[in-house]
Amino acid sequence: AAMRHLPYFCRGEVVKGFGRGSKELGIPTANFSEQVVESFPSDISTGIYYGWACVGNGDVHKMVLSVGWNPFYKNIKKSVETHIIHTFKEDFYGEILSIVIIGYIRPEKNFDSLEALISAIQDDIEEAKRQLDLPEHLKLKEDNFFHLPEGKIVNNH
Repeated sequence: AAMRHLPYFCRGEVVKGFGRGSKELGIPTANFSEQVVESFPSDISTGIYYGWACVGNGDVHKMVLSVGWNPFYKNIKKSVETHIIHTFKEDFYGEILSIVIIGYIRPEKNFDSLEALISAIQDDIEEAKRQLDLPEHLKLKEDNFFHLPEGKIVNNH
C-alpha cells in the first residue's frame, strides 16, 4: 500500500507540532494540521518517505517525511511530519507547505534510545538525497504543483 498512492501531492498550512524535532532531535520538521493528515489515504502505509517540498512560493527542496504515530514518542494521533533538507533562517508556521511524496524508505519502528532514533533519521536523510538525485525523481521537482496561484511570496523564502 506504500507505493500505490505515489506520487502523492499534498498542500496545507504548517502548524505547531510537538516541539521535539528541533529541540530534542536537532532535525526540525514542519507539521500539517489534523485536517490535512486526515485527508491522506487511509490505507497509506505508515513509515518514512522521501520527496520534494516547497514553502509558500519558495524554492523546492528535498525532504524526508514521517507518516504515523512515532512509536518512540507513543503518539495517540497520527501525524505527518516533513523534514525539509535545507536550512531556513526562521520558522514558517502559518505558511503553505506543498509536498510531493515520491518513494518509501522504511516502515515506522520504535527505538531503544534517542541516539538510535537520530541515527536512523540521518540514514533516512542520506537515502532520500540519493533517491532524489535520480533523473525520474528530479523531474517532479519542476512540477507546476509547486507554483502557488496567488503568487504569494513570504519571508523571502
